[in-house]
Amino acid sequence: MDARSGVVAELTAEHARIRSLFDRIRAARPGGTERTELVERAAAALVRHSVAEKARLYPAVRRCVPDGDERVERELRAHREVEELLAALTAADPAGDEFTELLVAVVARVTRQFVEQEQTLFPRLEAGCPEEVLRDLGDQVRAAEASAPTRPRPSAPDAAPLVRLTAQVWGPLDRLRDRSGRRGRR
Repeated sequence: MDARSGVVAELTAEHARIRSLFDRIRAARPGGTERTELVERAAAALVRHSVAEKARLYPAVRRCVPDGDERVERELRAHREVEELLAALTAADPAGDEFTELLVAVVARVTRQFVEQEQTLFPRLEAGCPEEVLRDLGDQVRAAEASAPTRPRPSAPDAAPLVRLTAQVWGPLDRLRDRSGRRGRR
């Protein structure tokens, strides 16, 4: 089994799923119910993805990648920026111009971050981290995404232990709210 079956493969596959949602959002009618639901699904996926990266990926980057601390700090700033945009987007009127502007900003920022990770961060992580650690991280990221919160909280903590702790509280609450409000269904 090679290292790509672990964390890098898992995160790259999640990037592809989110990009696919972005494509479906672009194809949906502006202001329509389908587009709104797809945006809610994408926002939830992005929040889960962010929590998994903060909780599991970034500690490994700090340990295994030269200049890992600096890279993680840049990544955390990017996550905060995206979560701020997502919070504004989910509060905006789906039929309004602000919604479209925020959506474009989210897609552009997230796409740029995915490309940077896939072309720069992931190869450096693979080069500096043992294969068995990468495989284990893949399992940890998958588990973290499955139980993570689904709503943006830009002021939430970034430190991995606090991310894991708050996810244990917010994750179940968000999923309960999502089910009761039928958020992101379809």
